Amino acid sequence: MEIKSVAIDNPEALNLILGQSHFIKTVEDLHEALVGAVPGIRFGLAFCEASGPALIRHSGTEDELTQLAVRNAQQIAAGHSFILFLRESFPINVLPVIRAVPEVCRIYCATANPVEVIVAEGDDGRGILGVIDGLSPKGVESDDDIAHRKEFLRTIGYKL
Repeated sequence: MEIKSVAIDNPEALNLILGQSHFIKTVEDLHEALVGAVPGIRFGLAFCEASGPALIRHSGTEDELTQLAVRNAQQIAAGHSFILFLRESFPINVLPVIRAVPEVCRIYCATANPVEVIVAEGDDGRGILGVIDGLSPKGVESDDDIAHRKEFLRTIGYKL
């Protein structure tokens, strides 16, 4: 077995969600969940089928994002993984409906940070071991940092 790191190509620093699912209908079910959760949502989705024809299945509301998802799925190439890119939308708005899709087994990350996917490659395929999401901590927040965090969350409407 060989362990590799695959950097996600995300030139616009879009929000993305990387996960694992288990069935061909994942693409349609995720598409339906997303458009039902956020009217007018703009996204691209790709899913790596792990049996049969083993194709990268794809869907989305914006062709550019769908092609970005397909290109990244080709690089990751891990069976039953999916990658979703969002434009002008945030994971916090769609994670509950994604988690509710019966085929979804796990979410590895939901972020706009740089991401490296750690994959193991065996004789028959690849699997995701984990991700490196963004930077390592540079320190511990101070009282001023805590106040700034709390003010920011209230300013953007996530806390009262």
